[in-house]
Amino acid sequence: MLPSPAARRIAVVVKGYPRLSETFIAQEILALEGRGLPLEIWSLRHPTERAVHPMNRQIKAPVTYLPEYLYEEPVRVLRGALWSLRRKAFGSLMKTFWRDLKRDFTANRVRRLGQAFVMARELPADVGHLHVHYLHTPASVVRYAALLTGRSWTFSAHAKDIWTTPDWEKREKLSEALWGVTCTAQGAEHLQSLSPLTGHVSLVYHGLDLSRFPAPPEARPMRDGSDPADPVRIVSVGRAVSKKGFDDLIQALAALPQDLNWRFAHVGGGELLNSLKAKAQQNGIADKVAFLGSKAQPDVIALLQQADLFVLPSKKAASGDRDGLPNVIMEAASQKLAILATDFAGIPEFIRDGTDGQLVPPGDWEALSNAVNLLAREPERRQALGASAYERLRRDFSMDGGIDDLEGRFRALTEAGPRNPVAA
Repeated sequence: MLPSPAARRIAVVVKGYPRLSETFIAQEILALEGRGLPLEIWSLRHPTERAVHPMNRQIKAPVTYLPEYLYEEPVRVLRGALWSLRRKAFGSLMKTFWRDLKRDFTANRVRRLGQAFVMARELPADVGHLHVHYLHTPASVVRYAALLTGRSWTFSAHAKDIWTTPDWEKREKLSEALWGVTCTAQGAEHLQSLSPLTGHVSLVYHGLDLSRFPAPPEARPMRDGSDPADPVRIVSVGRAVSKKGFDDLIQALAALPQDLNWRFAHVGGGELLNSLKAKAQQNGIADKVAFLGSKAQPDVIALLQQADLFVLPSKKAASGDRDGLPNVIMEAASQKLAILATDFAGIPEFIRDGTDGQLVPPGDWEALSNAVNLLAREPERRQALGASAYERLRRDFSMDGGIDDLEGRFRALTEAGPRNPVAA
């Protein structure tokens, strides 16, 4: 449906909703909703996890699911295609799509066009603007739907979408989006280098809404790994995918000295989970490692409160995928938990090495093992690092600054109304 002249609602488009690994998106939607912005959510995929974060339940915005695979909802797709065929902008859209398809001849590209047909037809008239999370496939759907309906669109870029999308595609999307934001200085610099306009892409940290988190423990046990009955508790949270570097962490743990008593718990699903379990078994540490699967945020926070050391060994995957600034780093800091991570991607934008945590080179399991060994034996140092990270989080990485920025941007759009409601 085309937007009405008085359209004020914003459609937030995501790849999947809800997702346990995307607390930063749920946090943002909930906060903007709390500021009074009228939102609705459009998702390219249905949820695949049973657990749901409490804040997802607090979000009131209605959710619409597009056909994940076109053959599953043929009537809906056909209706969208026939509706789109009658739009004035259909020819322009197909020229754009054909250029894209020649450079990316995949079924995925065709699926995005079909989803855009459905979205363009079904968008309510009171939606005047589209905002998409992720610059790769979700932004393709939004771009095509915007071309059909004359709506404006903007984006939030994060990590994988920045580093695995071809430059030609990023350039063209940047030239059509009104503006974009991203959550690391590294990502912002890269996207700005491809943008036709200075200042077109801005750095907006997700930050953390500390009001949703319990106070950190007043004190932690001074475990130093010397007591077999009370081993040092090491924890990590993240999907079992290449860019998280959990294979390096298993190797690092296997190399720890025999006199150090420790236990490790991992939270998260992911395609490499079985191979990580097998690696732990092969290295003889399976009895010290627990893979807990996906957990809702309250369970994650409880685990962070009970741990002594948080480790996240992020690195660049063979596909080019990499992390941004993982929210779980800040969640660990919210509990004054000592952090050991890699000097990679957006992590050093928050963790100052030796002050707020310890950083080691990405992909270097020997350096990681050495750092785990030393930090496990030094509870006083862990305490100091955790306290510093907590103060940095409160001072420089609260959620409010980023939400203030986004609220101002969205209010400017909703007050102005749709860009060109009759163009399509």
